[in-house]
Amino acid sequence: MSQTIGEALVDQLVQAGVERIYGVVGDSLNPITDAIRRNGKIRWIAVRHEETGAFAAGAEAQLQDRLAACAGSCGPGNLHLINGLFDAHRSMAPVLGIAAQIPSGEIGTGYFQETHPDRLFQECSHYCELISQPKQMPRTLQIAMQQAQSRGGVSVVVIPGDIAAQPMPEGNLSHPLILESPAIRPHEAAVAQLADMLNEAKKVTIFAGSGCKNAHGELLTLAETLKAPIGHALRGKQYVEYENPYDIGMSGLIGGRAAYDAMHACDMLLLLGTDFPYSAFMPDNVKIAQVDIRAEHLGRRSKLDLGLWGDVRETIHALMPMLKSKSDRSHLDTALQSYEDTRHKWNAYVKRPGKKGAIHPEFVADVLNELTNDDAIFTADTGMCTVWASRYIRAKRERRIIGSFMHGSMANAMPQAIGAQMLYPQRQVVAICGDGGFSMLMGDVLTLLQYNLPIKLILFNNNALDMVKLEMQSSGYPDYETDYKNPDFAKMAEAIGFMGVHVEDPADVRGGLQRILKHSGPALIDIITDPHALSMPPRVNTDQFKGFALAMGKMMLADRAGEVADIVEANVFNVL
Repeated sequence: MSQTIGEALVDQLVQAGVERIYGVVGDSLNPITDAIRRNGKIRWIAVRHEETGAFAAGAEAQLQDRLAACAGSCGPGNLHLINGLFDAHRSMAPVLGIAAQIPSGEIGTGYFQETHPDRLFQECSHYCELISQPKQMPRTLQIAMQQAQSRGGVSVVVIPGDIAAQPMPEGNLSHPLILESPAIRPHEAAVAQLADMLNEAKKVTIFAGSGCKNAHGELLTLAETLKAPIGHALRGKQYVEYENPYDIGMSGLIGGRAAYDAMHACDMLLLLGTDFPYSAFMPDNVKIAQVDIRAEHLGRRSKLDLGLWGDVRETIHALMPMLKSKSDRSHLDTALQSYEDTRHKWNAYVKRPGKKGAIHPEFVADVLNELTNDDAIFTADTGMCTVWASRYIRAKRERRIIGSFMHGSMANAMPQAIGAQMLYPQRQVVAICGDGGFSMLMGDVLTLLQYNLPIKLILFNNNALDMVKLEMQSSGYPDYETDYKNPDFAKMAEAIGFMGVHVEDPADVRGGLQRILKHSGPALIDIITDPHALSMPPRVNTDQFKGFALAMGKMMLADRAGEVADIVEANVFNVL
């Protein structure tokens, strides 16, 4: 008996190394899910919401740099994938989305649940195609998988259920995926020009991103030669920060002054493997050179005096023999002292853990950093959770820290933790969740229960959308509809069937974290944190300062004087 299209598709995924498909089953997917059931070499992971499945697949792809997959049934099913696929695409995570479609003969008739995913997913994919006849499937799937793997990002294959059930025609043009990425070295003349610029510069600052993943040793050698401080983007933290005596932290909205000042005080800024998104934090009066494996990234965030198309490691190897070692450490030492001062200020919150019902989130993050394993995988929700994770969870050689750092979606931490734990069942996986993000996709705590995933959910519960509140206030608006009435999430966790711990007193934070981290199964700790804890960026412009003052004034007029006083008291160290 010949294979069906669905069976051939599953075989092709197995040959490509895909081990799991995340999704919610549905009738238009039946020929594929039944093929998975009978195949035995690939698992269907039944999430409760397709968005969770896409986030989980994206996390798996980020952590292993290998293709991962998710799927959705026709219409609303695959539409739910789109936010997680956007995140994966912007994170350059190789993910295949399988979007089932209504019966092929009904397309264009306004049929029940009809959408056009081959159009809808165009913006969040490198490749998105409809399989309209059986013979088309192997090559279309092959192209989709290879595009996702080689370019880093999403491909979507749209397949009607009736096509997936048809017999597979003779002949198959599929082949193993090409997984090894090439080493790309810039043109020799460009490397020589960069060397001349660096040799002439008196003060060099390096700003590094995720493109430095396999170049940690080379990066430190370069910094020592140039006596250059190294700032890093958030996505570069896990590859740059650890065991780095030149590290001066991050710039941008959640960074500190050290990196920002060093980038503006130098006469030569070297951008390595970073697509740092905020042009407002880039200097405009220094020479800037940029190295990136993606030529389309060169110069799109700042003015550029020299762009080099190549990977960071190969570029540094080519560059080092042309460099003259610098002896003046004054610029480096100034930046390092500034970073030490910044961390001292941040640690003031750690030494003042807050009060009952208003625990400082910085204190919680610092204790969590201390108690977790050196090879733990952290996922962080967007908003204040990303701030606390980036500042207080310290990178180590084997630690990984991921989040929705480019797409900026809420509700990513728990779903990404599912993908991480599925990929690495023996490693400690910790999801740093905000109450807003957690509650948005809260139904998938049941996925943790169903698969007994020992994920630790650290819930920073301030009963508010705190980052949104800050954005309103800095723009001159009193916060509006940003407060939540939350349940006791620990009791909810216990009712569902896994460990729940509720903490309101700072004295109970360490013990509560130790309890859940030692627990063998899934666990949630609900920590009531200070709703007035704010994160001040390294560069606050006049309009933001005026906006914040205006918002405070409006709140005073609205009889919210006590809340204003709490905000000022909670953030006294941010204005010292």
